[in-house]
Amino acid sequence: MAYPEMFEGIGVTNPEDWKHPKKVTYEPKKFDDQDVDIKIEACGVCGSDIHCAASHWGPVVKNQVVGHEIVGRVVKVGPKCTTGIKIGDRVGVGAQVASCLECSRCQNDNEPYCPRFVTTYGQPYPDGYVSQGGYASHVRVHEHFAIPVPEELPLHLAAPLLCGGITVYSPLLRGGCGPGKKVGIVGIGGIGHMGILFAKAMGAEVYAFSRSHSKEKDAKELGADHYIATLEDKDWTEKYFDTLDLIVVCASSLTDVNFDELIKVMKVNTKILSISVPSIDETLTLKPFGLLGVTIGNSALGSRKEIEQLLKLVVDKDIKIWVEQLQVGEAGVAEAFERMDKGQVRYRFTLMGFDKEFGN
Repeated sequence: MAYPEMFEGIGVTNPEDWKHPKKVTYEPKKFDDQDVDIKIEACGVCGSDIHCAASHWGPVVKNQVVGHEIVGRVVKVGPKCTTGIKIGDRVGVGAQVASCLECSRCQNDNEPYCPRFVTTYGQPYPDGYVSQGGYASHVRVHEHFAIPVPEELPLHLAAPLLCGGITVYSPLLRGGCGPGKKVGIVGIGGIGHMGILFAKAMGAEVYAFSRSHSKEKDAKELGADHYIATLEDKDWTEKYFDTLDLIVVCASSLTDVNFDELIKVMKVNTKILSISVPSIDETLTLKPFGLLGVTIGNSALGSRKEIEQLLKLVVDKDIKIWVEQLQVGEAGVAEAFERMDKGQVRYRFTLMGFDKEFGN
């Protein structure tokens, strides 16, 4: 194998046995004039990786390599790159690797909402090539989606910010989180725990929501000022009626989220924003009249500009997300898939040891 003609990765070779991925060799996408190649040093494990590998969002393609929380070093730069990116730069890649970069959405820092959005793995480019992700030796992307990562951030803590982190930071930012605001985080997991940390760092009074009290100690340690167990606490909707300015729903499933109850604790003219991307057969239930005075919407990832802002916030506030490190490779990815599927993680995984697995 001669770089950059072929890349290596840990891919789903048998969709019926997705929890036992294998090392694969594959051809990267065509190298365009504004592309860069990145030698991967770390990659976070996101819930989306499980949804894709397990075919929750439709059939997974053979030899699919997932992973979209990538940190690495630039090893090749296209001849028409204009961002100033250069060989040796430390960069990160999140869940998006392409958009048109010309429409009004792209021109206004809304690249994740571009109709020509391409995800980091599992989606065809216009030429038909299906994108491959970050459980791999290298990744090839347009320079716009290779974002500088401060050297102060340890690899294992930086990687999960590129998808999980920005996915909750963007709605917090756009929803007006800041000093004097009362902000709720629903679902204290891989993304929700980051939501508590970020909302607190942004100056908000933070309300953590979970179904039981099992995560109360963690939530308080993360910085939550209040904790609400929606299935165990009595009369919580009355106690917190007309209290919150913003809620971000970080639950992995929306089926069990009672929006009719959440609406009661919101102030008038406020927002409930969901970042959940559950299985395609899930449904959301809501009584129409409950919408009076409250806006409910979805948020998708975050722009390059927002990722840069998040990375700066994490450095400036010395935010430490909760991460367990695993060795990349067939065994390590299999462990990540198995434990993620069972919810046995507190609260993120980062795959490390890419040099050991893939060499130079």
